[in-house]
Amino acid sequence: MSDEMTESGGPRKPRIALMGEFSAGKSTLSNLLMGARPLPEKVTATRLSPVWITHGSQAPYRVGIDGSTEPVSIDHLEDIPVEETRYIRLFMESDLLEVCDLIDFPGISDPNMSSSVWERMLAEVDTVIWCTHATQAWRQSEAAVWADMPETVRANAILLITRFDKLTNEKDRSRVLRRISKETKGQFGGIFPIALLQAIQAGENPELWDQSGAGPFTEYLIDMIEKLTHITARTDVPLYNLESTASIPAPVFSGVTPRRVERSPDAARTPRGTATASDTPAASGKVLRPL
Repeated sequence: MSDEMTESGGPRKPRIALMGEFSAGKSTLSNLLMGARPLPEKVTATRLSPVWITHGSQAPYRVGIDGSTEPVSIDHLEDIPVEETRYIRLFMESDLLEVCDLIDFPGISDPNMSSSVWERMLAEVDTVIWCTHATQAWRQSEAAVWADMPETVRANAILLITRFDKLTNEKDRSRVLRRISKETKGQFGGIFPIALLQAIQAGENPELWDQSGAGPFTEYLIDMIEKLTHITARTDVPLYNLESTASIPAPVFSGVTPRRVERSPDAARTPRGTATASDTPAASGKVLRPL
């Protein structure tokens, strides 16, 4: 059973892990999803224990391997002893965090950090957004880690092919998409190419937003969060720890409907599954907002 309940004591929100290798774009992705950097500019998440980010304005703290907690300074996070820390808890006001928690993992193949630093936090995860760099996408080390993920996590997981703009011609883009789709068949709920920096720089320009590849990804993410909300509201056990969700009780109407996140009230829907570089769904804004 999870050692972390919701702050309010009510049904817990889905917990989405941001994972991938070093410099795969996880920090940029968290910036895109939350509309601002959760960490100070000088701090890099790759030097930290997993960072659990949830909605609120409380002071940050660390949770030790023994379960103890102590307050920490947001400006001195890099001074926190990694091997003695299970995770760092940060709070942030963000539309997305009203409907889910994000857990930012360090790079899985960092030679300067033991894999136990992030492996011990997998038990808290419901699903994953996995970032893989387009120019060296889906390396053997990534596939090896993903092979151990339970089906309950894989079912809704997202594979983001980041820095897709670094592939400068359509032949290379199509080749990478075909290879990754073949090598990961049945292992992710959706696969999406994206240029994260372009998505951030798009601002409120829907054309640039779609050109970045962010449209299909965010639409799938919205659907995934809604689906997981219906599940996690009925169990405090993170899905990583379950062999199947079949044993979770059927929902009982309580008069409370899970909040839904949309990019905008009239955002167009896009098909679920694998997106291509040429997908350009209509959009009227990029902000993820709860309804």
